Amino acid sequence: MTTAMGAALRRIQLGNALSAFGSGFTIPFLFIYVSQVRNLGASTAGVVLATFAVAALVVLPFTGRVIDRRGPLPVAVAGTVAAACGSMGLGLADSKPLVIAAAAALGSGIAVIQPSLATMIVWCSTTATRSRAFAMQFFLNNLGLGVGGLLGGQLVDTSNPGSFVRLFSIESVMFLVLGAVIATVRLPKAPRVEDAVPTDDAAKGAWRTLLGDRAMVQLCVLGFVMFFACYGQFESGLAAFAVEVTRISPATLGIALSVNTAAIVVSQFVVLRLVERRRRSRVIAVVGLIWTVAWVAAGVSGLVPGAHGVAIALLVSTYALFGVGESMLAPTMAPLVADLAPARLVGQYNSAFALVKQLAMAIGPSAGGLLAGAGMYAVYIVMLIVCSLGISVLALRLGKRLTPAQELPPRATVVARSEPVGERERTPVAV
Repeated sequence: MTTAMGAALRRIQLGNALSAFGSGFTIPFLFIYVSQVRNLGASTAGVVLATFAVAALVVLPFTGRVIDRRGPLPVAVAGTVAAACGSMGLGLADSKPLVIAAAAALGSGIAVIQPSLATMIVWCSTTATRSRAFAMQFFLNNLGLGVGGLLGGQLVDTSNPGSFVRLFSIESVMFLVLGAVIATVRLPKAPRVEDAVPTDDAAKGAWRTLLGDRAMVQLCVLGFVMFFACYGQFESGLAAFAVEVTRISPATLGIALSVNTAAIVVSQFVVLRLVERRRRSRVIAVVGLIWTVAWVAAGVSGLVPGAHGVAIALLVSTYALFGVGESMLAPTMAPLVADLAPARLVGQYNSAFALVKQLAMAIGPSAGGLLAGAGMYAVYIVMLIVCSLGISVLALRLGKRLTPAQELPPRATVVARSEPVGERERTPVAV
């Protein structure tokens, strides 16, 4: 890695951390804000949450191609402006149409930012340093969200809408700070596709290339199951199971969520040292097994009503195990997407994988909520145990399609300084 690449990467990570910090002020309180503070009802709050996913599904199919043709930096800046407007709009909106419109702007902005930042990290890292770069991004995201959530909880007052305006203002400013920081980034390399103006035929060709990549298609299927079985359940089925079956209080549920974040923050770099020496497909397979144990623990927590302390410990361990699994995936999944992508389609591949994530995040809560609403908790737990085992099976099958370099990329072991890009050949350096 060159000095220029390292400097650019540090700015990207700083902006990303500040943005996550701002989002932490609002994410835990969004449902309460819409339904109770603005008195728009639980149904409107549900529509708002769904709007985030719908907005992402609308913009992501086009985002990747624009990133590959125009570069990720201007796309990311445009996303931060849209997200900042949406966040401020949510804070000021007092009617259903305005809240939904603001949520659409915020959701589309965040959806654009994610693959843009991922592509910038790819450009500012090497195969040897990429896992560490994405692990750092995930670590800073969770740390920022956790700290922001803690501070937001001290500022929020459900009887005072003005306190929520303050929270959304902070989030909006942090999005603008992210845009300002990354606008100053000098990307060390800027691959371009010929013909700068996107065309329908070119877009179809990019999607045709991606869909013809069997390894990428398998990775997308794996990603869908993964996001469905974990991330898509935190705020729906698992939370309902914890309250209705395990009988824990909302305060204890908040502690469990904090344990999830703490597990990620504490274990991220310890786990990184282990996974960067292992084949990626096998790391993902192990995550599937860890999450299987987590769902078994959750299921058992609902079977010991007479031992409430044991039930709480089992449920908290479920969240902790999810955190460990997430910390293993951070340096594995995103770098694998980048290594599978042709140089001219990095943005397209990142956007496609983000699209799969959004689909899973939209369907997951719906499926979990329906089963929870019907009281079918046993079916719910069994379904997710099967999904977790499926992650392991799909990961091992994916491994058969990966090249040795994609499975086990070189590690960042050589530390060196170099001249700016173009003056000397790039030299590997640890991030």
